[in-house]
Amino acid sequence: MSRLNVPKPNKAHSTSERLMREFEQRIIASPPGVCPVDMQLSFLKVCHAQTCGKCVPCRVGLGQLETLMEEILDNRGTMKTLQLLEETARNIQLTADCAIGFEAARMVLMGLEGFQEDYLSHVQEKKCTASFEQPIPCITLCPAKVDIPGYVALVGEGRYADAVKLIRKDNPFPTACALICEHPCEERCRRNMLDSSVNIRGLKRFAVDNAAPDKVEVPQKAPSTGKRVAIVGGGPSGLTAAYFLQLMGHQTVVYEEKPKLGGMLRYGIPNYRFPRERLQQDIDAILSTGVEVKYNVNIGKDVTMEQLNKEYDAVYVAIGAHAEKHFGIEGAESKGVYSAVEMLREVGYERYPDYSGKKVVVIGGGNVAMDCARTAIRAKADKVSIVYRRRQKDMTALPAEIEGAVAEGVELLTLQAPMRVEADQQGNVTALWTQPQISGTYDKAGRPRPVKADKTEERIACDIILVAIGQDIICQHFEEFGIPTKWNCLTAEEDCSIPGVKGVFAGGDCVSGPATVIKAIAAGKAAAANIDNYLGFHHEISCDVEIPQPRLNNKLPSGRIHLTEREACERKYDFEGVENNMSLEEAMQESARCLRCDHFGCGILRGGREEKW
Repeated sequence: MSRLNVPKPNKAHSTSERLMREFEQRIIASPPGVCPVDMQLSFLKVCHAQTCGKCVPCRVGLGQLETLMEEILDNRGTMKTLQLLEETARNIQLTADCAIGFEAARMVLMGLEGFQEDYLSHVQEKKCTASFEQPIPCITLCPAKVDIPGYVALVGEGRYADAVKLIRKDNPFPTACALICEHPCEERCRRNMLDSSVNIRGLKRFAVDNAAPDKVEVPQKAPSTGKRVAIVGGGPSGLTAAYFLQLMGHQTVVYEEKPKLGGMLRYGIPNYRFPRERLQQDIDAILSTGVEVKYNVNIGKDVTMEQLNKEYDAVYVAIGAHAEKHFGIEGAESKGVYSAVEMLREVGYERYPDYSGKKVVVIGGGNVAMDCARTAIRAKADKVSIVYRRRQKDMTALPAEIEGAVAEGVELLTLQAPMRVEADQQGNVTALWTQPQISGTYDKAGRPRPVKADKTEERIACDIILVAIGQDIICQHFEEFGIPTKWNCLTAEEDCSIPGVKGVFAGGDCVSGPATVIKAIAAGKAAAANIDNYLGFHHEISCDVEIPQPRLNNKLPSGRIHLTEREACERKYDFEGVENNMSLEEAMQESARCLRCDHFGCGILRGGREEKW
């Protein structure tokens, strides 16, 4: 029998593959602050290099686009150049033979619209609007603007309490973000140019595991201003605003509807992801500043917004998104259909469901859906399935959450659109009927639309259906008070103030819609600064922690330290924490991977360290 001759890759091919990988890493690590026109030209050149050259629109047209963009960047362009650039791109989009030319032209047109101010600045002002100081990527992408290189360096020197102090300068929830933050700071980490991003969240967790935030002294408060501020909602946004306003010398009073503080941190995230005692550490540190709390108060029933507006010098509304979205399919009112918000709220009250012997179906593809599915596993369900109308890669849940759910035995049923709920004569759920989907054209968010497939409906037998299709805001009383709303969210100005209502501010999920914890924290921080200005002050939050000087060691490629988890076969039977901490050895190695962009490679901008807010 003859042997197949498999050609071995030659040196040139191997080098080409490696350069392509490194080029991809450079794109991933592209920092904020670079000129968008220059960046777009670089992408256009890559597209031009990939063309086969058979059709004129690609071979000649893309080259013409490059020439026109170079004229603009060299300050030789005019408004006529911009017009010609747009016309040429549209012609290429209409006449290119394949997707390479079409997509390249589409990218130029998208840039002309999205970067309009930058193009006009190059043409009219002969200068770039971008900051060539190149702000530090991790700090820039952190909504709360925490000094990340600073606390990573402090962890590397074993100064864990100082690391917590530095984090709390901008974020009073170091433990919450150490355990559940979606870590956008890691997306553009410049370490990606060498290997992969620094495990920033893991190092933050190492800091709070070795210096409990409720044991680390909070900053000294400013002298009392005599001003009083009401905070409506004791979630991450409301408590953040209360914390900073209290440090500024204003007395804050938090009105919380439930018997305990934390908002969705307590009533929306299961204990296995964020143990309640760890949440309490952050809350206790915040309360130590002197924040007053009134529990079990329903705004609109027990006290009105009119009363708060008269009694206090300012009011901050941060009610969160605690209501469930309507599940509008046939049979949705059957017994056994519950909202994810309702189920997780009960878990927050430590009233755990018992799904022994039950088949559970969860509808949705976000982190809340994963929380529900993994909670159902721990509630002794016989089988748990997640039904999602798109592909797995289109799920909005963090990849780690999806992997964790699958490891614990959750089955993913993708490209299935819920159609109706089947129930027995007593009204109890017996099955969910779904319509198979097929991936279609891409939407504005860059995901393929699910389209009805030419297949028959499928029946998924189940006893419990948990609906995790989104959260809503209960805003009727606030609307009646005079706060404008849009799409069922409160409308606030850029400075968090409410148009037409003096002294009232709003922020967090009730304004943005359901978002991440760190974004809610950032909204509370911004609101505190704006309320302080409204009250006639301009306090600055400072931190007396001295940041270590960078080490001048070689930055050789090194593997990222990933946090490990308890075995799935063990953890799925309890609600104890899933994630393990780093060891000292791992933390020291990981902190040493930081390139200290606050000193090298990003100009003189110090981000969170010298930024005044």
